[in-house]
Parts: sequence; structure tokens; C-alpha cells
Amino acid sequence: MIINADDFGLCEGVNRAIAEAHRTGVLTSATIMANMSAVDEAIEIARKMPKLGVGVHLNVVEGSPVLKGSEVAVIVGEDGRFKYSPAKLAIGALLSSKIRKAIEVELSAQIEIVVKMGIKPTHLDSHKHFHCFAPIYKIVCRLAEQFEIGAIRWPWEPATVCTGDWPKISGKDKRRAFMVRNLSLSCQKIDARYIKTDIFFGLAHTGKIDNNFWAEIGRTQFVGTAEVMTHPGYPQGLTNTRLVEQRQVELKWLCDSTTKKILSDAGVELVNYGNIDGK
Repeated sequence: MIINADDFGLCEGVNRAIAEAHRTGVLTSATIMANMSAVDEAIEIARKMPKLGVGVHLNVVEGSPVLKGSEVAVIVGEDGRFKYSPAKLAIGALLSSKIRKAIEVELSAQIEIVVKMGIKPTHLDSHKHFHCFAPIYKIVCRLAEQFEIGAIRWPWEPATVCTGDWPKISGKDKRRAFMVRNLSLSCQKIDARYIKTDIFFGLAHTGKIDNNFWAEIGRTQFVGTAEVMTHPGYPQGLTNTRLVEQRQVELKWLCDSTTKKILSDAGVELVNYGNIDGK
């Protein structure tokens, strides 16, 4: 099982929580947001934690691009920030070669920042899963090949997590999980070379990963490699995000001895994408 923290580099509070969750808890992996203000600190932390798998959290839907000028102008608003929601970005990428090109050069620049600072990315994923839209997934596969990155997140989460004994979720959460689940199946058909996991958890329960979630993880039987997506954090520096207080809850249970025991009793081996690159 890969337990990944998204949003590494978002702010000081998230960086500190990720370091703590890896040092004292069950976190094995994290993905860096190269266009956010605390990216340099995140990379420094990563350098000091050689057992932490570090990927790139690709992002063209929040904040500002790392590139400036005409190359990315088509996806940037007058305020200098990315202007498209994930849904509008997907439509734009489908209809416009200029938008696809802007996405590709910006994502390439984000990966290059991480590589140039001495980090060999273990995998790629994306903010709000926009990489699962077919035209963008093709771009991300090209970039994985270009930078010799062996894995891309495959967020195929079984529908059963929305029912039964799993923690209750809203209708909006169910719809989001349904959409990403089906997009993931399309990605598998387009190019399966970089899919290194068999199952995914944490999508429907984004912002709701607590002791009850981990207890159900421990009761869930699966064969192969799973990824669990988490968002630990402290409030310092957090702005413009719906996940604030919940990040501290996630951190608590990533570090709690109960979670460690649940995973150990279930026979789960904790790894990162770098450990399974040859799959």
C-alpha cells in the first residue's frame, strides 16, 4: 500500500504535517506542487527523508503558472492565475490545440523544477485529478516518458466505498467518485504503461479520512497494490482550500498507533511508487 499526501509545497503547515506523518506515521509518499509558495521548503524536507517517495502534483487549475508570457497565456486570467476549473479545462483541452500546448509546456516546466532541484520523481498525479481527462492524460503520459518517470496515479476506486460500513459521504462526493472512476477506466484503455496500482482509496472520502476510514481499510481485502490519497496539514498558511481543520484530523490518524496496528494486522506492506516501479 502506498499512502500518499497531496499538496506538498502548498504552504508551511502542509509541509510540516507531511514530514511528521512520514517520520512518525504511516505516510510513505507525497507529491509536490511546483507552482506553490512553499515548494523550496518541500524539496528541502524531501532531501532529508530518503525513504519518502516524492512525485509531482501537476497543477493548472489553482494558483499561478511557473511559466510567464505567451506560452501559457491561453490558460491564465488577467490576474495572472489559472482561469479554468477542471471541467472547463477538460473541454478546452478537447477542443483547442493551443490549450493543449499550454498545458503541456506548463506541466513540463513544473516537473523540470522538481528534477533540477535534485528530486527524481517517483510518479505523477494532479490537483483535482484533471490528468484523468483523455486529452490531458495523453500529455501526462508523454511527459512521464520524456522525464523517465515510471508511474502515473490511477484513481480507480471501487464503488463499494460509497456504501456499506464505510463512513457516510454526500451525494456530491459520490458523483465526483463516479466521474473519476469512469475516467480512470478510459485512461487504462488509452495507455496502461504507467499504471502501477490495482486499486485506489480516498477519493470519495476526500476530507473525511479518519479512524473509521482506516478501520474499514483494514477490513477491505484486495490483491495487488493500493494507493490511499490523503491531505494532512496544519493551518499555518492555508488559504483558498476547502480542507483546513480536516487536514489536522487526517494527520492525527496517519500518526496514530491504532492506524499502524490496523495495517499491520491486515498484513499490509507499506511502500512508495519507487518501490514498485518495475511492476
